[in-house]
Order: sequence, then structure tokens, then C-alpha cells
Amino acid sequence: MGASVKPAARRNARQFALQAIYSWQITKENVATIEEQFLSGGKYDEEEHHAAEPALAAPETDVAYFRDLLTGVVLSHTELDSKLRPFVSRPMQDLDMMELALLRLAMYEMTRRDDVPYKVVINEAIELAKVFAAEDSHKFVNGVLDKAAPHVRKK
Repeated sequence: MGASVKPAARRNARQFALQAIYSWQITKENVATIEEQFLSGGKYDEEEHHAAEPALAAPETDVAYFRDLLTGVVLSHTELDSKLRPFVSRPMQDLDMMELALLRLAMYEMTRRDDVPYKVVINEAIELAKVFAAEDSHKFVNGVLDKAAPHVRKK
């Protein structure tokens, strides 16, 4: 990570990556197609059912980080799931799709992005859960990641 990348740019990249990962899990569409939808503004606002502003048009978005997270999670989702499984108290197939997307995203960052402190990864996942997941999902996400962190990241 360069010194010029602002935390807000990473936060926005994570948010868009989470939405894209969730979309991929639901549709199983090609990751390049989903990425293009986000980059071109083809993302639809579910509430309004019309084309929204380009998802990554915000000047405060680290697009390279978005691409890394989306592609990395999709390509390694089976490995990420196996790393998560020991720390999840219920069968993986019983997880809410947004919880699964959040956990995969956070596990990817913990295992592949040593430049991001694990406490930041956990905090960002909790904040995303509060916005995008069910009411108490942030507690579940926090519990899983707190248990997993010492096993997947040395510091």
C-alpha cells in the first residue's frame, strides 16, 4: 500500500467489493462481468429498480484494491471457506449470504493482505455487517474473526 492511499478509499473499495462478492454468490455470474458492472455504473439500485450512479465513481475509492478483493475472494473462495470452517459454529451452507460474503472478504484480507492490520480487517468487517447484514450479524462476524485471527495471522 502506498502512503497516498487514504483509509476512506480502502473502506469504499471494501464496501463495493462486498456488494460485488454478494452479487457473485447469488448469480454465479462471471467475475469480470460483475466487475465491469461496478466499474461502468451498470449496478442497479434495488430500492429504486433503476440504474444507479457508477458504483466506483466516488473519487475516494481505491479501484485497484476493489479489483484485488473481488478477484481474490472469487478465485480462492473454497480455500477461504476451509480456513473459516473451524471457527463457524454452524454449517457453512446455513450462513446468510451476506455473512458469508463478509467472512470471505475478511478472511481474504487476513490471509493475503499483510499490509492491513488484522484489527483493521475485523473492525471494517463489523462496520460493513452493521450496514449490510442482519441486525445482530456484526456480533457473529466479530466472534468468528476474533477466533480465527490468531490462527491465520501471526500479528
